[in-house]
Formats: sequence, structure tokens, C-alpha cells
Amino acid sequence: MATQRMLIDATHREETRVVVLHEDRLKEYDLEVATRKQLKGNIYLAKVTRVEPSLQAAFIEYGGNRHGFLSFSEIHPDYYQIPVADREVVLAEHDAAEKVDDDAETGADDGDFAWRRLSRHCYAPAARKQSVA
Repeated sequence: MATQRMLIDATHREETRVVVLHEDRLKEYDLEVATRKQLKGNIYLAKVTRVEPSLQAAFIEYGGNRHGFLSFSEIHPDYYQIPVADREVVLAEHDAAEKVDDDAETGADDGDFAWRRLSRHCYAPAARKQSVA
């Protein structure tokens, strides 16, 4: 049976140290100073600035120009539930993007495609074809 022990050092009023040992090996260390605001364990409202699939994580900004790193494994599965209205908007955008790609493959009007490509991917506008009457 594995043994786990927690050692707490609170000899100084302004600081508390906690150590968790697992089979006499250091597993976790935490230091809490009374003059410093605790950040670990708090809940923040943040904005995802970049998702990095190779790291299985997202980079976030949580106010005051403070940035953080959020591993996907730390996100509870309940937060993956997208509201129905938002899901419909995302699916409609996805379907529209696929239609644009399908039109490009089937040879739809090149000038029209160039302008749709501009709005979708911010490419430089291609010269539109002028029809001569």
C-alpha cells in the first residue's frame, strides 16, 4: 500500500509551506505568503488567444495583459457542450466554407470565387473578369 504524507510548516505567521510526500518522495510543494495574492485554484474569465493542437493546450489571456497556458486535460468535459444556437452558427459557417471549396473544384465563375476567397481568407483581390458586350 502506497503511503502519502502531508507536512505543513506554519512556524512563521506571514508564510505557510506545504509538502506532499508519496512514499517518501516529494510529490507536491506549495508556498503561501500572506502578502501575495494566491492565483492557483482561483477561477478566472479568460479569452482563448491561440489553440495549439500539438501541445494539446490553449494559450489564454485573463485580463490585465496577463497570459496563461491551459492544458486540454484540465478542462472539464461539461465545458465542451456547445449551446445549440452557437452550434448552428458554426455548422452554417462550415457548410458555407465547404460550398466555396466545392465551387472552386467544379470551376465556378473565377471572378466570383476570387471575391469570396478574399472575404474568407483575406487574400488580395484578384482582377475581376470584364465581360464585353
